[in-house]
Amino acid sequence: MAQTGELGEFLKSRRARLQPEDVGVRAYGSRRRVPGLRREELAQLAGVSVAYYIRLEQGNADNVSTEILDAISRALRLDADEHAHLHRLAHPPRRTRAPGPPRLRPPLQHLLDAIDHAPAYVVGHYTDVVAWNRLTSAVFVDLASVPADERTWSHQIHLNDDYKARLDDNWLKVARRNVAYLRFRSGQDPGDPRLRALIDCLRERSPEFGRMWSAHHVTELTHGEARLRHPDVGRLMLPFETLHLPGDPDLSRLMLYAAEPGSPSERALRRLAATSRHLSSRECFDLD
Repeated sequence: MAQTGELGEFLKSRRARLQPEDVGVRAYGSRRRVPGLRREELAQLAGVSVAYYIRLEQGNADNVSTEILDAISRALRLDADEHAHLHRLAHPPRRTRAPGPPRLRPPLQHLLDAIDHAPAYVVGHYTDVVAWNRLTSAVFVDLASVPADERTWSHQIHLNDDYKARLDDNWLKVARRNVAYLRFRSGQDPGDPRLRALIDCLRERSPEFGRMWSAHHVTELTHGEARLRHPDVGRLMLPFETLHLPGDPDLSRLMLYAAEPGSPSERALRRLAATSRHLSSRECFDLD
């Protein structure tokens, strides 16, 4: 059975962002009572009846076919992540075993420690930071000083004023990306109580998070660039890549950052590496 409220709200939010001229629909008159496309216009574009589409926006996706969902996706101009999210909302995946407490294999920590001139860390399924090297704390947040139940990037991005200041004018982009990723995760595992608790906590403590959550943006986290204003070394521009860990089901991915060779950011990282006294997770938890 579909996630009734989530499906309807997602469809409405995607419909609201489209204007008639975006999709070749002729608009009569200048006043429209709703933002974006009307349900009738969207149904026509998707080739379904208005009544059928209304039922979908009401969350009734019983027996909806893949072909109809694909047609609606095309009409709404969904990207790949949004397309997959729509299918998961209409046909929620069966929940498998919930991720257990994250357990770190020593070789993963050895790998992190061997990367001494770039930030690197391992995250769990809830944006929780499970292990990190020295430069991660030196560049982003002193993770050893963060309470364990708040040692997630979601907490740091939305609730840590010092980290928000370090993100500077890039904070809004990072915050939106984080919220969109949590939406992506909620579609993957809608019944996960720990994920729901994290989202509820952030909605309660951060009005900005609540507004971003209501926008229903969805994206997977794959690669990108971190931009910060560091108090000791100034501006940092650090492209990052994510590596999944298929052999570690209780973990999500390994995050690796690397400045462009010869760039001011690379020189800044080397200065931080030479002077940093921040602890890696090995030193924090005495993993050996």
